[in-house]
Amino acid sequence: MNRITISTAFALLLIGAAATSMPVRAQEAVVAASDAESLFTSPDPKLNANKQVVYGIIRDLLEANQWDKSELYLTERYLQHNPNAASGRAGVVAYFTEILKLTPSPVPEKIKTPIAFVTAEGDLVTVGYVREVKDEKDPGKSYTTTWYDTWRIKDGKADEHWDPATKP
Repeated sequence: MNRITISTAFALLLIGAAATSMPVRAQEAVVAASDAESLFTSPDPKLNANKQVVYGIIRDLLEANQWDKSELYLTERYLQHNPNAASGRAGVVAYFTEILKLTPSPVPEKIKTPIAFVTAEGDLVTVGYVREVKDEKDPGKSYTTTWYDTWRIKDGKADEHWDPATKP
C-alpha cells in the first residue's frame, strides 16, 4: 500500500514539475503537399470542376493578381465573410487592387503557395495552406500552422467565401 502511494505521489510530482517548468511543444510542423496541383482534382466530375474553379482563383487572382479575370471565377454577388473586403465581385476586386494596391504579374505555370490539403464536399471547396508565423515569445523563431479558405461554388463560379481573417 505504501509503495503505491509513494509511486503515485512521485508521478504526480514529476507531472507537476514538467507542467510548470518545461515548455510543451506538441505540434507537428504543417508541410506542403509535394504535388499541389493533384489536390485540385477529383474522380467525381462535379467536385473536380469545383476544385478547378478554386485552383484558378488561387493561381490567376491571388497569386498573379489578374483581377481583370475575376468574372471567370467569382459571381457578381460573391458573399464575403472576411471582415476586410466588401461582398460582391466589385468589392473584392477593389480590396485587392485599390486598398492593397496589388499589381498584376504573369500567371504562374504552377501555383507557388504551399498547400497542405484540399477538400471538396458538395458545393464547398476548402484549401488548407501552410502558414509560417513568428513566435511572439521568441521572435527569432517561427512555427507553422494552417490558414484556410473555403469557397461555395455555384454555377461554375465562387459565390461565397470564408477564411479566419480578422481586422488589422
